Amino acid sequence: MRLGHDEKIDTIKKVPLFGHCTKKELAAVARLADEIDLPAGKVLTRQGERGHEFLVLIEGTADVERDGDKIAELGPGDFFGEIALISHIPRTATVTASTPIRALVVAEHDFRSLLSQSPDISLKVLQALAERLPASHTQ
Repeated sequence: MRLGHDEKIDTIKKVPLFGHCTKKELAAVARLADEIDLPAGKVLTRQGERGHEFLVLIEGTADVERDGDKIAELGPGDFFGEIALISHIPRTATVTASTPIRALVVAEHDFRSLLSQSPDISLKVLQALAERLPASHTQ
């Protein structure tokens, strides 16, 4: 069963990157999100490669590996790749679907277009990023 528009908004608002956005702004992001189904074994991101999308898991699980070691398991409501929407930093881990998954995906080019059209969303995303920086980087 596919998510309705309000369910997409509810899913996206749980992502810290969008924590300062209003419901209207979240709706704009939700309109960019496509719902996709992927098989178990599908590599969703590969460590060291540049990312071009952000995903939120709706159903299923995925394993996160760094340097070949499993470091986490993701499940419904978990997300990854949000930094790829605004930065050209290589992926820090490989994420592989361990079961069939259903996810929301937002493509970098669509998100960047939204940011260029909405300075308010841009500012709120930057604010959220700044809050996530470690305190050690402030000196």
